[in-house]
Amino acid sequence: MQFSQLVDTFGRVARDLRVSLTDRCNLRCTYCMPAEGLAWLPTDETLTDDEVIRVMRVAVERLGITRIRFTGGEPLLRPHLDRIVAGAAALRGAEGRPELALTTNGLGLDKKIDALAAAGLDRVNLSLDSLDPQRYARLTRRDRFHDVLTSIDAVERVGLTPLKINAVIMRGVNEDDIVPLAQFCLERGYQLRFIEQMPLGPKGEWERGDMVTAAEILAALETRFRLHPLDEPRGSAPAELWGVAPDQRQPGGRLGVIASVTNPFCGACDRTRITSDGQVRTCLFSQRETDLRSILRGGGTDDDLVEAWTGAHRGKAKAHGINEAGFVQPERTMSAIGG
Repeated sequence: MQFSQLVDTFGRVARDLRVSLTDRCNLRCTYCMPAEGLAWLPTDETLTDDEVIRVMRVAVERLGITRIRFTGGEPLLRPHLDRIVAGAAALRGAEGRPELALTTNGLGLDKKIDALAAAGLDRVNLSLDSLDPQRYARLTRRDRFHDVLTSIDAVERVGLTPLKINAVIMRGVNEDDIVPLAQFCLERGYQLRFIEQMPLGPKGEWERGDMVTAAEILAALETRFRLHPLDEPRGSAPAELWGVAPDQRQPGGRLGVIASVTNPFCGACDRTRITSDGQVRTCLFSQRETDLRSILRGGGTDDDLVEAWTGAHRGKAKAHGINEAGFVQPERTMSAIGG
């Protein structure tokens, strides 16, 4: 069995695989999709459980993937999610078992977390853009804030720590949540990551001026906390981390800011993505996809999958190009790509 790497012409090697399991979601976040939702993929166009497990096996055993994150849409909507997680947990590559994470909005996670932990899930990234129940309902178009808190408690109960919280901050919408979210996470030992809003929602609705920048987020945090940059190698991690000094209201810790727009980290990107319908995407903003589903369903071999996947990565662009003239938003939204 021949071993390859997902390496591009700029020397970057993909070690982190994002596996989208569905394009469907049970929220309608304003920065992600319209109120009526999107046209979901037909079920028969989505990879089956066995096809997903086969793709992951090739990625780990043949292509050097060491981390797998399950995404959506909302991956908790995928039937038999625990079976897919167990299939990934059974894989062994050159560096052993891959680390397994789940990115979720948290709705219903409390009911599935025990099975997922038993299947081998290592870590959870949970999206929470506001601590105000009414603002949360306006943002997500669903009144489910307290269900998210229940799921956060469930993650702690089973010990899948550290829990990472992701928050997208939007001008005139949830800027007032920056400090409360930080306080909430620092008090509880969660790893909070603020994310600049990216042009991956409904077409024509992203405006650069509406985006709250990383610098503005840090300025807001400094009104309440004493921050200091961490003298640690960032590597391929998307978040720039800041240390927070302890005080009477919180024990100190770390906060992260993902400045995908104002300070891109493309030069160290180590990610590859599979959409729920089996397409390789080398970047969230790629205009090209490579079809693995046709290989899977057309009798192709693992060697065929390796050849197609490595070929896709040889063509990976140097950067996402958001800040360049002529940038065009991809046709797929974040829900259809997978985060």
